[in-house]
Amino acid sequence: MASEGVKERAHRPFLSMILSYAASGGSLVIGSAAQLLTFAILARFLGVHEFSVFVAITAVANIAVHLCGLGAMECLVRRVARDRGMYPQMLGHNIILTAASGVLLVALGAAVLPFFFTLSPDPATNIAVITLMLVTNVIFVRVIVLAEQIFLAHSNFASANKVVVGFALARTIAAALACIAFGVATVAAWAVWQFICHVIVALGCWWAVKGLGRPRYGIVREELPLGLYFSIPFILRAVRQNADLLVLSLVASAEVMSSYSVARRMLESSYLSVEALNRLIYPGSAKATAAGLHHAFERVRKVLFAATSISIAAAVAVFVLAPVLPYLFGRDYVSLVSFVRILCWVVVPIAMWSVAMEALGASGHHPARASVMGLGSVLGAALTAWATWYAPPVGTFISFYVIEIAMVIVSWAVFLRFVRRDREQAGAAPLSTGVAHGG
Repeated sequence: MASEGVKERAHRPFLSMILSYAASGGSLVIGSAAQLLTFAILARFLGVHEFSVFVAITAVANIAVHLCGLGAMECLVRRVARDRGMYPQMLGHNIILTAASGVLLVALGAAVLPFFFTLSPDPATNIAVITLMLVTNVIFVRVIVLAEQIFLAHSNFASANKVVVGFALARTIAAALACIAFGVATVAAWAVWQFICHVIVALGCWWAVKGLGRPRYGIVREELPLGLYFSIPFILRAVRQNADLLVLSLVASAEVMSSYSVARRMLESSYLSVEALNRLIYPGSAKATAAGLHHAFERVRKVLFAATSISIAAAVAVFVLAPVLPYLFGRDYVSLVSFVRILCWVVVPIAMWSVAMEALGASGHHPARASVMGLGSVLGAALTAWATWYAPPVGTFISFYVIEIAMVIVSWAVFLRFVRRDREQAGAAPLSTGVAHGG
């Protein structure tokens, strides 16, 4: 009986992890489905021209949002996961950097974007609408995501999941009300609805986190370079993710461009199953690597196996369900099914290298992480642009696989090098011995 009790207690952490992943993954899947539905509603009701402008401005905002806050949210998760007493200081650090960088980014965008996009024939109205969209999609999105990260730092995964699902559903409801119920058909009109939606969600997030403690305002200087190292790869990756779309829009038909854009969105959605695992593992990895990356080596190996298995399952699911997509987006997307089925397998190498990069981030090795992801994004953007220009869209698909497989090789080589270094510094056994006996 005693042995049965010991076994039961041993299985509890594993069961708890499975349940947490199911909740985390389920929330991201629901959120992704809601985003896809929002995307479809706006595509149908705004029309081709208005929707293309909306996507273009949103793409610019997606790049800017990674710069907003200068990577301070990762610092919050890492530091608070190790020491809850750091929360007030890290929260104040985040608020200052988010506000300062957000205002600068919005001001810069409001000054530049009106020269490229026209949402209203009146210049003043055009600037006002673009500014409103930037405030919504940069500052308010960052505030809402900050609430999610605060809950993750406190290992409150249920509340973090509620933020993800609630935000996605709120945007879907706003799109349905605006377009279907009130007949909104322009980006200028949708910008107002979108702003109101984000304000309501941001207020709800503030109400949810206020009980965790008040901020103590001040800059944590040692985290500034680490935050920049963390955010720069995401900015470069965002640039890379738009290189193919930009070149494809110049050399391919509108149908190919549209179908490819949706296929890309499906790829991003399929990665959410892996992201759910990474966001669940990250706080624990930060604790495990506090005394050195080598302490978490076995943990990372298990995460790699799980992430690879999950990504294969996600790719298979997307491949099987691809024929359903034309019913959602319309029969005009002739190439959609074939494009989705070609791209869906890219999620497997992405999942594999993301595990190594997340482990480096959790252990505080941000310069190395930034170097790998930054260089990969720069070279990847160049390769994708050239391949897309030379042989669209086949060259685009080939470049995707070449880049992601190369990222797997480089990221794991760097990860293993740091594990060896930490082992040597700690006077531990060589990596080869640890792997051989570790199973």
